[in-house]
Amino acid sequence: MLDNIRIKISTQGSTYEFSSALECDELSAKVINTDERLTLSISPKKELVFKEIKATAFLPITVDDRIFVNGYQSWTDSREYTIDEHTRGIDHIPSPLVQKYNFDKYGDYNFVKYKNKEGCFHGFTYAYVRSAEEYRLMGSLSERNGFVLICINAAKDKVTFKLECEDAAYGEEFDALDIYLGNGSESGVFDRYFELMSVPAPIAKPVFGYTSWYNHYQNISDDKLSNDLDAIISSEHRQDIFQIDDGYQTAVGDWLSLDKAKFPEGIKKISDRIHDNGMLSGLWLAPFVCEKTSDIYNNKKDWLLYDKNGNEVPAGCNWSGSYVLDFYNDEVREYLREVFRTVLDDWGFDLVKLDFLYAVCEIPQHGRSRGQIMCEAMDFLRECVGDKLILGCGVPLGAAFGKVDYCRIGCDVGLTWDDNLVMRLTHRERVSTKNSMMNTIFRRQLDGRAFLNDPDVYLLRDENISMAHCQKQSLSIINHLFGSVYFTSDDISSYSDKQKRMLKTARRMVKADLKSVDYNLGRVTLLFDDCGKQRHIILLPDGRLE
Repeated sequence: MLDNIRIKISTQGSTYEFSSALECDELSAKVINTDERLTLSISPKKELVFKEIKATAFLPITVDDRIFVNGYQSWTDSREYTIDEHTRGIDHIPSPLVQKYNFDKYGDYNFVKYKNKEGCFHGFTYAYVRSAEEYRLMGSLSERNGFVLICINAAKDKVTFKLECEDAAYGEEFDALDIYLGNGSESGVFDRYFELMSVPAPIAKPVFGYTSWYNHYQNISDDKLSNDLDAIISSEHRQDIFQIDDGYQTAVGDWLSLDKAKFPEGIKKISDRIHDNGMLSGLWLAPFVCEKTSDIYNNKKDWLLYDKNGNEVPAGCNWSGSYVLDFYNDEVREYLREVFRTVLDDWGFDLVKLDFLYAVCEIPQHGRSRGQIMCEAMDFLRECVGDKLILGCGVPLGAAFGKVDYCRIGCDVGLTWDDNLVMRLTHRERVSTKNSMMNTIFRRQLDGRAFLNDPDVYLLRDENISMAHCQKQSLSIINHLFGSVYFTSDDISSYSDKQKRMLKTARRMVKADLKSVDYNLGRVTLLFDDCGKQRHIILLPDGRLE
C-alpha cells in the first residue's frame, strides 16, 4: 500500500485534487489502495478530454537503493541507476540538429518533460526500486487507456503515476491507473505482475539464427544470401531461423515491390531453400512507415499521417527520410493485410520481424491517446500474422506484452563498442553495443513472461568490425545468458578455433542459472550457477569481463 496518495485530475476547464474519492458535475472518481494494487477509476458524465491524470505517493529511497525505469520503446536505454544520476533527454542538442535529423521522433521527447536533475527518473509501464535482493515493483496492469508514465524523485522520496492522455476523449467509466505494487524477490514480484495482467506465458521456443543486417545491411541479393545460407549449411553449429533483413524491396513501404536487380527470380526462391535445409525463414518489415522515395509516399498522399497543422509526420531520419502512415485509413489497413498475406502465404515466410512500430503512435489522433493507438495497432498486427511468428522491434513494450512471440529489448548493436562521442551525445535510442547489453541485462525479467527476449546479435568475426576481442566475448556471453533469440550476422563456417571456443562458451551460458545481478558505478556483477559451479562475472564499462 502506498502512503500519502494525492490524485490530480485536470480537464479542459477544471482541476481537481483529492485522496480517495471525487464527485463533481463533470465526473466521479474513486481510489482503491490495497497492499498490492492502486486503482484510479473515473466515470465521466459527458465525453471529456483530460489535460492531466496523475497519482503521487510517498516512496522512501535510500542512498544504497538502485532504481530502474523502463524506457519508452525497445531501443530506449533502460538500466538501473544510483540516486545521484538522472534520466537524460535531448535538451542539450541544438534545435536545428534535432529538426534536421528528427532525433525527437524516436522516443518520448515531444510529450514528456525531462527534469535533468539529480535523482529524477522516469519511464513507462513498470519500474522498481531494489534494495539488495528485495524488489519494490510498480507496474501498470494495462496500457489500453494510455501509456502509464512512472516518475521517481529520489530526493523527495516521491513516485508519480501519470496517464499519458493527450487529446484522447473518454466518455465511459475507465481505469485511468491500475498499478501493481509488489514487494519481494525478483522472481516473486515479476511472476505476480504478469499473473495479474493475465498475460499467458509465451509458447514460442528459444531460437538460434542468422540475420543479414549486421554484415550486408541493405546491400543484399539472392547471390549473397545463398552464399550465407551455404555457409550455415556447412557449419557445425545449429541454426533455427534464417532472417532476411532490409534491402530486398525497392523502397521502405513498397513491400511487394521487389528489387529485381537483387532478386531476379523473386524472394520465394530463397525462402523455399531455407525450408529445404530445415530452417524457418524470416523477413523484415516496417509496416507503419514509408520513405520519401517510395511509391506510397509519392503517389498515396492520403495514406500519410498529418499533424494538426497539416504537416506530414516524420518517424525519424532513416533511409531517404521516413514518414508515418495513417493506421486508421481503411486503405492502409487493407494494403497491410495484403502485404502480410503475400509474405506469409505466397512467399512462405514463417516469421516477420516488424520494426519501427513506435511510429504508429507518434502523435495522438482520432480521439485516441498514444497508448490506445499502439495497443490497437498491435492487435491488428497479431490478427494479420495469425499463428505465425512475430519478432517485434522499436515498440513501446507494454503494448507488446502477450502480442509478439519475440521482442527486441534494446537498441541495435553496432560494429563498435559505443559509437563516437558525437553520437553518444544524441538520443537514447541510438545504435550502441554497450547500451544494447545493458538493456539485455536490465530487461531480463520480461523474458519468458511478456515474450521471449531478443537481445540483438552477437558478433565474433574479425572482418568489418571494430570491437575488441573482450567486447565481442562480453556481447556473446551476455546475449546467451539473458536472451532467448541467439542471432548473428557472421559467417560462422569461417570461425577460427578461437572463435569456435568463444561461441561454445557463450552457448553454455544458455543453461546457466542466474542467481543475482548488482550494479554499481557502471560495473555489473553477475552471479550464476554454471553446470553446478558458482561463478561470477563483472562487466566493466568498457566491455571487459573480470
